[in-house]
Amino acid sequence: MTPSHPLVFTRILRLGCLLALGIAVVGCLVGGLTVGVTGVTSALLGTALALVFTGLTAASILIGLRVSGGSLISGAFFGIVLGGWLVKFIVFLVIVVLLKDQPWINNLVMFLSIIAGVVGSLVVDVVVVTRSRTPIDVALPGADDASSGK
Repeated sequence: MTPSHPLVFTRILRLGCLLALGIAVVGCLVGGLTVGVTGVTSALLGTALALVFTGLTAASILIGLRVSGGSLISGAFFGIVLGGWLVKFIVFLVIVVLLKDQPWINNLVMFLSIIAGVVGSLVVDVVVVTRSRTPIDVALPGADDASSGK
């Protein structure tokens, strides 16, 4: 299974959801104990933002692979993935600016939840891709000698 295989992204999304659940529980507990209801709301919102943006990354890669015919070096693939990242960045900035001065948001709790989600999703991505058993089709030195019986 290669890193561009859809099962890899399914596993990334599944583990990402479990990670988001863990971040939401810990964030709600810590935010609720330190700030109250505002902390719980902020933790849930920060976790939701991190989960949505992680899902959009996986979705843009899957769409890019489908449009490019499975080629990771296609201009269409790079355009879709990088365009998706640019749109996510702009949407993220707009959301942060709109929520910055809201009385029902604690900026620190929301920020820490988002950071935990982003760093955690990167860890999930690395773990899943490194365990994806990528086949390597490379002729090793001496491979011809071993097959001819010398």
